[in-house]
This record gives sequence, C-alpha cells and structure tokens, in this order.
Amino acid sequence: MARVIEVGRLCVKTRGREAGRKCVIVDIIDENFVLITGPKSLTGVRRRRTNINHIEVLDKKVEISKGASDEEVLKAIEDAGLADFMREPVRLEKITPFTL
Repeated sequence: MARVIEVGRLCVKTRGREAGRKCVIVDIIDENFVLITGPKSLTGVRRRRTNINHIEVLDKKVEISKGASDEEVLKAIEDAGLADFMREPVRLEKITPFTL
C-alpha cells in the first residue's frame, strides 16, 4: 500500500510517548513533516508537528479542511462514526535492537 499523506487521513503514531495512539493529519508542512492532532480529548494525542516516518497511515479518512481546529476534527470523527475506533490504542510490536 502506498503511503498516502493527505489532510484528514487517519494514522497511528509509531514513536514517542504517544506511540500506538491514533491521530488525524491536519496539515502538511513539507515533504518530511505533518501537523497531527488526536484530538487530545479523544485519543490523548496533542496537536503537534511530527515526522512522517513516525506515523503509520491507515486506510480511513475524515473530511476536514486544512488546518482544522480540534473541535472541527472531533466533530468530523463523530459524524463519520469513528470515535470508538479512534479511542482504541494499537499494540505495536517492540523492535529489539540487534547486538554485535
């Protein structure tokens, strides 16, 4: 599956303290960074800039405008019936570093 980075696309954080939590792409900053939000009240992911290598894109999308507020994102998620889906954290496989 090609990684489609677009506004409104749902994704999972794969790195950092919010790893395993779902979020929504709100804006595309450049070829390496996007602006995401949970919103925090729903998934625990606060609005922040993140590297596209630190997220895994899902096949679901909500209709939001570029730079939408957390309230607009939350309303779009609820209108699409994805609130329960967004609340469920994803269990990530722990990557163990290899030893020499």
